[in-house]
Amino acid sequence: MLTRRYQRLLLSPGDLTPSRPDFEVIGAFNPAAVRHDGDVLLLVRVAERPAERRAGMIGLPRWAPGQGLAVDWLGADEVELTDPRVVRVKATGLIRLTFWSYLRLIRCGDGRSLREVTTTMFGPEHLWEEYGVEDPRLTRIGDRVYFTYVAVSRHGVVTALASTTDFRTFERHGILFCPENKDVVLFPERIAGAYAAVHRPVAAQKFSRPEMWLARSDDLLHWGRHQPLLGGREAWENERVGAGPPPILTDRGWVLLYHGSRPSGRLGVVGTYANSALLLDRNDPARILARSAEALISPEADFELQGFVPGVVFPTGTVETDNDGLLIYYGAADTGTAVMEVSKSELLAALG
Repeated sequence: MLTRRYQRLLLSPGDLTPSRPDFEVIGAFNPAAVRHDGDVLLLVRVAERPAERRAGMIGLPRWAPGQGLAVDWLGADEVELTDPRVVRVKATGLIRLTFWSYLRLIRCGDGRSLREVTTTMFGPEHLWEEYGVEDPRLTRIGDRVYFTYVAVSRHGVVTALASTTDFRTFERHGILFCPENKDVVLFPERIAGAYAAVHRPVAAQKFSRPEMWLARSDDLLHWGRHQPLLGGREAWENERVGAGPPPILTDRGWVLLYHGSRPSGRLGVVGTYANSALLLDRNDPARILARSAEALISPEADFELQGFVPGVVFPTGTVETDNDGLLIYYGAADTGTAVMEVSKSELLAALG
């Protein structure tokens, strides 16, 4: 396990005002991070649900083009709870989220404290985002900051791309990976003449263990040359596996933090999310030079063990510091945003 030099819960649902007075914030988590104009900026996923309670019913929010935020009220006997995040509609067999999500810009100054919850938001605009936008990853490439994000709708889970130069206005570039694909991170520079990304296709048929794949692109918009990178094979990562923050370049190669989860063994309960790392070749990131088979970061703080989804540490952003430090920003229990500082040297040593 990595030593946590510093750790703090930065943001909780109570720190945010909901987008509408008839909604309540239940999560502010899974933050993307970047240093910009002297500040550490976070794009945080904010999850909301209807504040109203109707006896024997459940309200399922969605965003509708031309209408805005709407709520579908279903009888509690019309759905079955899959886990705290999801219900299955019995009549159709299809699932719905119990909340909707959008992104909120947070300023953190030196990165270790909450400085400002801004009014800047990035929310749904297209039908394929109707259940919300989630889990961004920020990467500076040239003079722009790009971010991948997950869009959820009746058409499934896709990964899309947007970018900004000032964090006041955003340009959408469309869907990169079709359903079902998420946890997409971009490498911050071309490698062997092409852009590269790690992505996570989610197989409906269980021919394989959960896997991360690598893809390449000439323009950041059209992706191909797909190949498997790593499959979850240890007990702590054999339910889900996916990239965490964008890769970090070191003198030994690219370091990629990734998350994994184990089955809980209980219906409706999500298994523990922990984290490890890979060392990838600088010139060929499909080549794994080293990995830690053991989890390097696991839930241990109270705010990681208790929350909307207990037992989750989900890193989605990093910022390097001057003292061999790495600030890791993460979602804690699908409820709050937290930061920990670890030693880059210790992280590399753990990879052998």
